[in-house]
Amino acid sequence: MTPNSSFALRFRRDITNIMNFIVLVLSVVMIVWISIDTFNNVEFMESTSYMNFQFWVCMFFILDFFVGLFFADDKWKYFRGRLLFLLLSIPYLNIIHHTGITLTPDALYFVRFIPLARGALAMAIVMGYLSSNAITSLFMSYIVIILMITYFCSLIFFQREYPVNPQINSYWTSLWWTCMYITTVGCDISPVTAAGKIIAVALPVCGMIMFPLFTVYLTNYVTRSIKSSSKRDS
Repeated sequence: MTPNSSFALRFRRDITNIMNFIVLVLSVVMIVWISIDTFNNVEFMESTSYMNFQFWVCMFFILDFFVGLFFADDKWKYFRGRLLFLLLSIPYLNIIHHTGITLTPDALYFVRFIPLARGALAMAIVMGYLSSNAITSLFMSYIVIILMITYFCSLIFFQREYPVNPQINSYWTSLWWTCMYITTVGCDISPVTAAGKIIAVALPVCGMIMFPLFTVYLTNYVTRSIKSSSKRDS
């Protein structure tokens, strides 16, 4: 490896790490901001500061996509693999606001979480990088995804159900309901809004997809432990 190629690799790695760090910070700030607005019942479409912030966050997410595309060895493979990231980075909320498109409050609230979905995917990938073992890396990524899904759905369920559903008397009740549904256990609280009913269908599906991975990880972990023990004894 020549000095120039070594420098290029370090430069690419440093830029990628910086971009990933900024994406994580922006994602966390958006999560906190949306959480505070949800608990305070703030109308986000009327909040100029939030709309401007989430627009520039989306712009940075798009920049992050094209920076990654620029550094990718196989650009077509990168584009196909990260196309979902690009679609989730589009500032749909600002487009809806400036074009005057009319959506239901439930639909608008779901649209608001699209940039957070982009941030959650980025967080999952970065967490996966922390482990050199492929199975552990996949497991950590899915842990982040399922935690983000649980939290986001609990916020949506609370915001939409709390004003009209007497069974939802606090956010913690909403979080408990979300945990029961994503684990496919269910509970005696019934959603009454369209958003709540959609979440009630989507959560068990996510749970059935995600939780079997825990079994795969535990099986792999036990198998590796037994093999390591056998090697030490031999």
